[in-house]
Amino acid sequence: MLRSKKYEVIFMAKKKLSTGAIIGIIIAAIILVIVLSIIGMYNSLVQADVNVDNAWGQVQTVYQRRADLIPNLVATVQGAANFEQETQTKIAELRTAANTAKQAWDSATTPEDKLAAANQMESVLAGFRSLNINVERYPELKATTNFLALQDELANTENKIAVERKRYNDAVSVINKKVRFFPTNMIAGIFGFEKRTFFEAAQGAEEAPKVEFT
Repeated sequence: MLRSKKYEVIFMAKKKLSTGAIIGIIIAAIILVIVLSIIGMYNSLVQADVNVDNAWGQVQTVYQRRADLIPNLVATVQGAANFEQETQTKIAELRTAANTAKQAWDSATTPEDKLAAANQMESVLAGFRSLNINVERYPELKATTNFLALQDELANTENKIAVERKRYNDAVSVINKKVRFFPTNMIAGIFGFEKRTFFEAAQGAEEAPKVEFT
């Protein structure tokens, strides 16, 4: 009888120990899942942030190429032909504006500053379009290899700008959603991830500007 009770006590102790172990394993598993989820969300935020930086680097590269091309194109046009005084004056003004825009781009450090400098370049290109130079009246300009090459390079650069700007904004959209959506917004707040700035062109500059001399 005593032995039976002894076995019963041992059995109940083992049962309690087994139940406690199971509960402990469940709690540990839940904690592990939470930790792994936090790590996964943190890593996804890091990856999204890195993608924005990489995309921004590509945007800066193509805009830098444009900033270098425009002053060269203006200088080539200015030196390639003897324009009438009014046109020559406008070209000289554009050359000054192009150099100013390039300096603004080179000295800009934030996306907002870069955008402002990029819009200055857009204004220079708009000035080019307003000139409406007739190439037939200036055969030496039409025959200038540098002028034609720069036109082609600029057109190619504008296409690249449109592509890279879209990729950058797509990357910004991804991280901005993560920063706002639950539960990654909690992780973003803890580790200091913030919304990034979209790169938006000036109103009316949706289409890639073209330098055309007809």
